[in-house]
Amino acid sequence: MQGDTLCEPDRRAARASEVAAGVMCMLFGCAGASRADYALNLPPPATGIARQIYDLHTLILWICAAILVVVFVPMVIALVRHRRSAGHVAHRFHDNLRLEILWTVIPVLILVGMAYPATKTVIEMKDWSASDMTIKVVGRQWKWEYEYVDEDLRFISTLSTPRSEIDNASAKNANYLLEVDRPLVVPTGAKIKLILTASDVIHAWWIPAFGVKQDAVPGFIRETWFRVDEPGTYRGQCAELCGVGHGFMPIVVEAVTPERFLSWKTEQRTQMAALKEASTREYTLTELVGHGEKVYAANCAVCHQANGGGVPPAFPPLDGSKLVAGPAGDHLDRVFNGRSGTAMQAFGPQLSDFDIAAVVTFERNSWSNRIGDMVQPAQVAALRKQP
Repeated sequence: MQGDTLCEPDRRAARASEVAAGVMCMLFGCAGASRADYALNLPPPATGIARQIYDLHTLILWICAAILVVVFVPMVIALVRHRRSAGHVAHRFHDNLRLEILWTVIPVLILVGMAYPATKTVIEMKDWSASDMTIKVVGRQWKWEYEYVDEDLRFISTLSTPRSEIDNASAKNANYLLEVDRPLVVPTGAKIKLILTASDVIHAWWIPAFGVKQDAVPGFIRETWFRVDEPGTYRGQCAELCGVGHGFMPIVVEAVTPERFLSWKTEQRTQMAALKEASTREYTLTELVGHGEKVYAANCAVCHQANGGGVPPAFPPLDGSKLVAGPAGDHLDRVFNGRSGTAMQAFGPQLSDFDIAAVVTFERNSWSNRIGDMVQPAQVAALRKQP
């Protein structure tokens, strides 16, 4: 060797050492951040159903371990000790009725012992009767819409991880891709019934700590439920491959005390009233562009990119787009009603008049687009009233 240069045998030895270190890391865990996430069991249960699933998993694991010891260990010992190379001569014998009955009855009893708690858990998972609250969940590409039935509360929950982290321009935080701008808030101790559907493709609402994973299928209604025992923040993800933004569709549930939940409902109604009032006034170009940038980052950047460049051909660029540079009415109609047969969804049912007016104005006055005009919330309200 000379300086830092390795000869070929040394390079091979170094590569072998790296491979060995990688194998040891996979088998026994590594120090540092990767070891912090290393776990062999299910996550700690936060609901009664999740606890039953956890206990059922543990029970069946021990049954399988017992079968391994009682069946496979003696079998391996017998194969080794009675092999032909050791001089063992096989004996001939005929059927044994008692033995055949025994090795049939014992597995049946084991299966029944496993099936009873499993069936009991599945039946309870499907029992959403006598619920204290019903929440409608709609999966959209790529966000979740929550509506508290009989509470006059509805909002969209969207990924809030900064684009700089996704693009590896800044360090990733502890909840990378598992954080949202508006979490689902529920009271502890209440039985929460979820009715799920989707507006475009199949999604799946999945919170591991709740023991809940339910598909949201367009045109169908699916139901499930949970009851959270302790206050806290619980995180999950969409568990279906629902498109290019599948990895950017997290679920966050905040369980709070019943008293805090009542306060939260009051706060939400105040915000909704303020939002309705905001949609009745006119804004300057600067105000619309400033708010529209936030709306764009939360709803549009995942497809059309933060720089408006898009991902052609599936997601066309908005920077220099003929649609954006064309009549404002056509641009507004596309954002409000979407475009059938494409991934461009209708944002009319999702966003407020102010949000839609702001994001259209932002797109027409950002990047190389310098149209100079603007859309006011009143124009969106007029479009909403059309049949």
